[in-house]
Amino acid sequence: MSDDTCLALERLTLAYGDTVAVDALDLTVKRGELIALLGPSGCGKTTTMRAIAGLLDPRSGTIRLEGADITRRPANKREIGLVFQSYALFPHLSVFENVAFGLRLRREPRAAVEAKVAEGLRTVGLDHLAARKPAELSGGQQQRVALARSLVMEPKLLLLDEPLSNLDARLRLEMRAELQRVQKASGITMIFVTHDQGEALALADRIVVMRGGAIEQLGTPEEIWNRPASGFVAEFVGFETVLGLRDGKLDTPAGLMPVSGAVPAGAAGLAWRPGAVTLGAGPFEGEVLGVSFAGETREYLLDSPLGRIKADAPAGLAMHGIGAKVAFDLPAARAAVLPRLG
Repeated sequence: MSDDTCLALERLTLAYGDTVAVDALDLTVKRGELIALLGPSGCGKTTTMRAIAGLLDPRSGTIRLEGADITRRPANKREIGLVFQSYALFPHLSVFENVAFGLRLRREPRAAVEAKVAEGLRTVGLDHLAARKPAELSGGQQQRVALARSLVMEPKLLLLDEPLSNLDARLRLEMRAELQRVQKASGITMIFVTHDQGEALALADRIVVMRGGAIEQLGTPEEIWNRPASGFVAEFVGFETVLGLRDGKLDTPAGLMPVSGAVPAGAAGLAWRPGAVTLGAGPFEGEVLGVSFAGETREYLLDSPLGRIKADAPAGLAMHGIGAKVAFDLPAARAAVLPRLG
């Protein structure tokens, strides 16, 4: 194991009764990384996090933290912090006492508790609110209290379960930046679980896309966004039109269709985001089923022989009304090339 490895999962298999939720998973996380476990409900991401935290015993495999085997170590002996989706703050305690709670359980000296809590609150920008109760805080402030409570325990690894899901859109954007700032300032290794691809792309150093208890793709946000490894990943990160290739042509519900442009050898399929679809010209035609104004663009849903196509067009162009017949194209040059479809 490399000296810069924080966490290593080796052939980790997790099950609920006879149902295998995660099958022989291998994953290495470096010290100081911010990793996202991304995927739809039931893909195994939360189950994996629970096993790392010590809340679920593996059926087989090994969990190593900084080289030590912690697979059977109790949760409270793992030196791993966990920030819950609900924050789990004590409503009757002040912000200071919420953050100090774990340190007091550990029977640390009073002076050490006060110093660590003060530093923790400064780190998350809440030192001026130390005397308030949770009910007097916003959702974002409550989350920062939960974050500080974990940080003061000086864990080797911090796990976050859907950390932004309870916040409104504006607060989510603010807390993305706050999480990044705290993580970089503290240098702590973080793993967060999310089903929101935008959140994962914005925050993570690397993303683990999970499907059916296995890793579908592991890479940087740029790699996941630009070079999805499969049709599943492509659809999950915003490629609305995914078509297979056969004999160098598009394999569509209406049969084989020509591709506009050259297709790389060995490609299993092509995928287009709505903005990559050419609307108003091309060899294909669709009927407008829906149109929505989205600021700088209009979003169209077309019914066509290729299936349903989502396309964006500049809002300054003339609008195609519902029921209108519109030509479109799927240029190969603007598509992501898929190594596999499944």
